[in-house]
Amino acid sequence: MPRRTAGPLTAVLLTLTLTWASGVAVPANAADPPPGVADLVQDLDRLLNDSRLTVAKAGVVVKSAATGEQLYGQDAGKLFAPASNMKLLTSAAAVDTLGLDHRFTTSVLSTGRRSGRTLDGDLYLKGTGDPTMLAADYDALAAKVAAAGVKVVTGRLVADDTWFDDQRLGTDWAQDDEPYYYAAQISALTAAPDTDFDAGSVIVSVAPGPAAGAKAKVTTTPPTSHVTIDNRATTGAKTDVLVTRVHGTGRILVTGTVAARYDEWIAVDDPTGYAASLFRAALARHGVKVHGPTRRGASPASAASVAERASMPLGELLVPFMKLSNNIHAEILVKTMGREVSGSGTWDAGLAVVAKFAAAAGVSMARFRDGSGLSRVDGLTPGELTAYLIALRGKPWFRTWYDALPIAGVSDRFTGGTLRSRMAGTPAAGNVHAKTGSLTGVTGLSGYVTGADGEPLVFSVLINDYLSASPKNLEDAIAVRLARFSRDTPADVTTAVPLRTHQQDDGDLECSWRKPVQC
Repeated sequence: MPRRTAGPLTAVLLTLTLTWASGVAVPANAADPPPGVADLVQDLDRLLNDSRLTVAKAGVVVKSAATGEQLYGQDAGKLFAPASNMKLLTSAAAVDTLGLDHRFTTSVLSTGRRSGRTLDGDLYLKGTGDPTMLAADYDALAAKVAAAGVKVVTGRLVADDTWFDDQRLGTDWAQDDEPYYYAAQISALTAAPDTDFDAGSVIVSVAPGPAAGAKAKVTTTPPTSHVTIDNRATTGAKTDVLVTRVHGTGRILVTGTVAARYDEWIAVDDPTGYAASLFRAALARHGVKVHGPTRRGASPASAASVAERASMPLGELLVPFMKLSNNIHAEILVKTMGREVSGSGTWDAGLAVVAKFAAAAGVSMARFRDGSGLSRVDGLTPGELTAYLIALRGKPWFRTWYDALPIAGVSDRFTGGTLRSRMAGTPAAGNVHAKTGSLTGVTGLSGYVTGADGEPLVFSVLINDYLSASPKNLEDAIAVRLARFSRDTPADVTTAVPLRTHQQDDGDLECSWRKPVQC
């Protein structure tokens, strides 16, 4: 692909042009750039001359976070599929719109009359999108109903998911992703199987039987009657198991052989029904009998509260959301923003909020199709994305949001997140706070780094349409080079491109989506 290779004079002209365009003043007597800037341009040009990028396109922009000055730019104004870099916009828009203290509530309501321990009427389970609801939380709600003295409900259990619309899957999401938890269906009433809060999913565990050839043992977490297990797996000398959900159904198909326990996270069909089934089973365990069937419907405005559960605040939810790149959190927040601003819990309404927030922070040339970046039609430019990252530094909530970004080379999973196995032992470790992004043929890394002299920098690396193995180590090399950046002194760097220190992946998906193996 055509490249801009910037020598000292070219770098000056490019810096003058782009800096003028960004509104940053340039001295009239500007001459050659400082030696450290010219050296940076030379090094990044060399890195981007990688053969893996010959048929691909790469947008790379580096700016001073203090002044907005552009230090490096390649294809700064072109649209790229950002993958999970889209979450940089969704998360910040959600914090700005909803507040760090926003909590999701799940309520048990009724309009029925009480007669002793009997509730004469329907019992409503109403959700507002809480992605942190576990089976244990539905059990706690059921315990509160029993503690309120209700032992018999003569009517139905009504699942109220009307806080959001009934469009369950994002625009442009691939059908072959639908069985898997990272593309789970979105509902205002849902449940997660774990404290990563992978809402709308179950964990399917496959274990060997008593002898070779015996049928494998399959269980789910949480235990649920909402899914049907079609177990065709057998015990064998090696583990070669495929777990998937048959398209458009609740049937989970398990095939292959298993020698040791294998876990797979599978998206359920109809998360509303899933949540309702967990709650109904919990009511039964606590001695509350519901005579009527489970149905869907809106809670009457006059319904009285029987029990309620509030989630952790959004400021805390940012950690599993951003560190682990949770798609479902992103989409739930999009619909929540739509509900908050316009009273409509839809993707269209929520993405309009994201777009307005992003435009105010410098992103006007973009395409928003979802909140997570799972859509390949999403589009951002690295130039505007870096301007956006600078603008966020002035927000009162910036520090909380910044701390929720993955941090390079920090091994703790809820600190390093999707960067925990990258750039360890380099100047970027503990320094780079950035959002990763991966889909087949797409990779990205955008965020913040402090240079060797303490200068704050922002950067965005977006690479699309590569056919080779993942070029993520180029992202790492760029980030490490920025951590060594000094305006006045060329960096002492080797030509080697740093590699990640742990699990290598082929870049098709975010490493945190590859459960049970993590980054």
